[in-house]
Amino acid sequence: MPIITGKTLKFRAGGRAFLFVLTLGLIPAIARTEPFDRLLRWDGIGFRVQCPNDKSLNTLTVQPSGLSLPQANIPIHQEIDGGVSDAQLVDLDGNGSPELYVFISGYGSGGYGELLAWNVNNGRSLSEIYLPPLSDDPVSSKGYMGHDVFYTAGNRLIRKFPVYRSSDSNANPTGGMRVLRYHLVAGEAGWILRSDNGCD
Repeated sequence: MPIITGKTLKFRAGGRAFLFVLTLGLIPAIARTEPFDRLLRWDGIGFRVQCPNDKSLNTLTVQPSGLSLPQANIPIHQEIDGGVSDAQLVDLDGNGSPELYVFISGYGSGGYGELLAWNVNNGRSLSEIYLPPLSDDPVSSKGYMGHDVFYTAGNRLIRKFPVYRSSDSNANPTGGMRVLRYHLVAGEAGWILRSDNGCD
């Protein structure tokens, strides 16, 4: 969600009073420079998610705890393009074991979104969750130019972004919003987020 801050300025010139509202910024949450640091817990399992969010390329650190296999509690370090905007620990597939979802937004003009996610395997270990590229589906990706927002709702991962027409500028999309919903399934080689809209 955008953060809008403003300040009212009042001054006099030539005996007349002028009132202005100075907009200090229409700033996406990812444009902030403060570090991201959050501890998430689920039935004795924890994840500390940290990211400095201070440059275009940052290092994401995920520190698991409480997993029964000691080697599974080793910190995960991964370079990301952008900053962490949110992290959630939820159980989308309803099997009693949570998944960790880390939402990343780029700092460029497009603010392209990215997802990193891990599944907890019966409280023992972690395995990565795969989100297929949006470009795999020419219908869902038509008019896509970034500015993604990720979040979870119920048992679905939601991806929402503005749709651009061919004549639109980056600052003025006119094609409305597209919402994609994903459900988590076990694939042959691991966990996959499959789109209800048909994008695999």
